[in-house]
Amino acid sequence: MMVREEDTWALVLDSTRARILRGLPRRGPPSTAELVLKCESHKLRDLMSDKPGRSFASFGGGRRSAMEYGSDPLMEDERTFLREVVAVLETHRRAGEVHQLVIFAEPHSLGLMRTMLPPALRRLVRCEMPLNLIHVSAHELPQVILGYLGRKM
Repeated sequence: MMVREEDTWALVLDSTRARILRGLPRRGPPSTAELVLKCESHKLRDLMSDKPGRSFASFGGGRRSAMEYGSDPLMEDERTFLREVVAVLETHRRAGEVHQLVIFAEPHSLGLMRTMLPPALRRLVRCEMPLNLIHVSAHELPQVILGYLGRKM
């Protein structure tokens, strides 16, 4: 099966936002459609608004102590967000719309994304770049990505 250039999708993300460019033509004007996903809450004060509570010690005559959070709430929020991004990409892959994927992400998010991609989606990744391009304008983003791909691929 021949892969058309328009079947190459680009994922641009950081820990709170993801932009998915659907179709990256190498020739002619970029006519990409863009999906934007945002994390619902990524502020520590929002995530930790409810205190974890207090518990009684199992020994020592009824002493109480504060409970600690079981994990890093910001990290868990980011992982939940990245799982949503992966689910969107996987849905489009199953529909036969994505044949190649390039990923541009800040280094930490890129590392997490690598661990979350299912094998079928991972096989479609042609390029990974530890760059945060999330704030590049919608008009400039396709050309910026194609510029990096021209150097990398």
